[in-house]
Amino acid sequence: MAAHHDHHHHAPVDFGRAFAIGTALNLAFVAVEGAAGFWTNSVALLADAGHNLSDVLGLLIAWGGAELAKRPASARFTYGLRGSSILAALTNAVLLLVAVGAILLETVQRFSAPAAVPGGTVMIVAGIGIAVNLGTAMLFARGRKGDINIRGAYLHMAADAAVSAGVVVGGALILLTQAAWIDPAISLIIVAVILWTTWGLFTESLTMVLQAVPKGVDAAAVERTLAALPGVERVHDLHIWPMSTTEAALTAHLVMPGGHPGDAFLMDLQHRLEHDHGIDHTTVQIELGDGAECRMHGRGHAHG
Repeated sequence: MAAHHDHHHHAPVDFGRAFAIGTALNLAFVAVEGAAGFWTNSVALLADAGHNLSDVLGLLIAWGGAELAKRPASARFTYGLRGSSILAALTNAVLLLVAVGAILLETVQRFSAPAAVPGGTVMIVAGIGIAVNLGTAMLFARGRKGDINIRGAYLHMAADAAVSAGVVVGGALILLTQAAWIDPAISLIIVAVILWTTWGLFTESLTMVLQAVPKGVDAAAVERTLAALPGVERVHDLHIWPMSTTEAALTAHLVMPGGHPGDAFLMDLQHRLEHDHGIDHTTVQIELGDGAECRMHGRGHAHG
């Protein structure tokens, strides 16, 4: 019985190794950058090290979400812990927004009292930062389209590479012009970039938590598919919701006056919805439509 096919475009890729490498790389870099910050007395480097530490946290959260989502179903969690990946994506978005707040605070204080920064050292350390963050981001690049949780990890790292790049440019400009306000000005640009990328992650993961129809699924097309099935007179109570950041579920009631169409019909429908619409779990209820379902609804709208 080949009832359940894993379609390659749909099966979640295992990013365990990517998470492990990324976490190790970033922890090592935090240690180097923190030490350099203390040594050069550069608050920019120390702030960046702190920010990179929050990234390690972000990676760990995304990793945890991805791992928990793989856990098998239990008597209590009948879908397993698939929703963990959605919570991880939301948590990462919130973390990034908090980080933005912290950078903004720091920046505003910097404008009022700019500190002298050794541009050269800052450039070298931040340069390493670009390499580390870009390298880590690339580990997640191929997963970012299909899985918002992986996209969260990717954005976190890419945002950081942008931060480091900004710091390098800032260091160069400070060396050239000796103008201390450049450092906080660059921070503001970085904040704008992070906010822009994070907002999408935040809103998308929030709609998933609220069980909106997943982004890749066209609800109207699904309803047309169901209504067009032979013997189906009407479709009602159609629900489509995300079970995890990569999987969707559907329930619907089909009114079929001709009687139950048999198991082959159901198997075929399940396969079609999975193949054409990317819906992994389909449950349909067949009704004969003798008017009983109007009362059953209890919504007070009788369909003649």
